[in-house]
Amino acid sequence: MVAKSRFFAIEQIDLAFSNGQTREYERMAGSGRGAVMVVPMLDHETMLLVREYCAGTHSYELGFPKGLIDPGETGEQAANRELQEEIGYATEQLQHIHDVAMAPAFFNAHMKIYLATGLYPSQLEGDEPEPLEVVPWPIADYQNLLSQPDFNEARSIAALMLVRDQLAQQQELK
Repeated sequence: MVAKSRFFAIEQIDLAFSNGQTREYERMAGSGRGAVMVVPMLDHETMLLVREYCAGTHSYELGFPKGLIDPGETGEQAANRELQEEIGYATEQLQHIHDVAMAPAFFNAHMKIYLATGLYPSQLEGDEPEPLEVVPWPIADYQNLLSQPDFNEARSIAALMLVRDQLAQQQELK
């Protein structure tokens, strides 16, 4: 451990590779529980996004509800909790879409991406410092969403494309 704050711990790793090369790496230690991101569908055509302050870029960003998996929670429980905290809806159906790694060269953290359907009003108190702006967006207009200057988080873009493909496959099966 080379540094630690309230939120992050930085570890140093000294490695020797099979060809004799050695390297010193630093990485941020993850919590091990992971995180979730949810693409909530209000109806067959409308996604719900949130606009919230992001300290890393000191800007307001548009993305999907997300958060850490709390101790004792499953990914599904965390996803449903985050929906209620961030957009004021719970879900009747969560479908796991994919797991993604977040900057694996520097950070040992994983995120589960879910599709939420069958939304119904349900609000839980969240940990955000201000109310989040909920932004409905037609999934058919995803290309316009991709052109928005505040929709640029790689995880949200990946979730959008994965869910768009999943919904298209489900439609083809009908």
